[in-house]
Amino acid sequence: MLEIYERLGTQGSFPIDTRVILTHEQRDRGRLRVFSPEGEEVRIFLTRGSSLLVGETLRAQCGRYVLVEGAIEAVAVARCEDWPTFARACYHLGNRHVKVQVGERLLRILPDHVLEDMLLQLGLTIEHAMHVFVPESGAYAHGGHGHGHGHGHQGDTHHTALMPVSKQDSVMGVIDSLELTSPVAGKGRHDHH
Repeated sequence: MLEIYERLGTQGSFPIDTRVILTHEQRDRGRLRVFSPEGEEVRIFLTRGSSLLVGETLRAQCGRYVLVEGAIEAVAVARCEDWPTFARACYHLGNRHVKVQVGERLLRILPDHVLEDMLLQLGLTIEHAMHVFVPESGAYAHGGHGHGHGHGHQGDTHHTALMPVSKQDSVMGVIDSLELTSPVAGKGRHDHH
């Protein structure tokens, strides 16, 4: 049995001894008992509040290294062709505090017929698929994926699994430059939701 109390981040080259394959919900938990693909028990005891990352290395008390991999999960994939539609979809999902993985005019969410209907009405297409689900961590997650563990942590560079950092930056530039207006704009009235 391996007991883990230490996170080493996603940077660095470690001699991986075994791995754990975790769903997005398992990666959010601080205390976890799982098994490696070879059947070895792995007990994880980490500070709550900062999710494990796909590709992160953990060190067991005995000195062995464990790689965190993402489990393949059922997701709904929403796509659209234009940035204003994409921005509206992001807004509405964010307004509902939905876990979402963001790509280039592509969103992954957990299957939910109400949310999927909303996205269809906004003009996106929906397909169901099996993928590793890596939702955004949220604006208040200590700079993205905060790691308050202080154990040999090297500066992590985190980005979504759907696109490289350079594309993320250009996407954010496009989204930031969009002028989102209401049909009643300029008529002295605006709605707050």
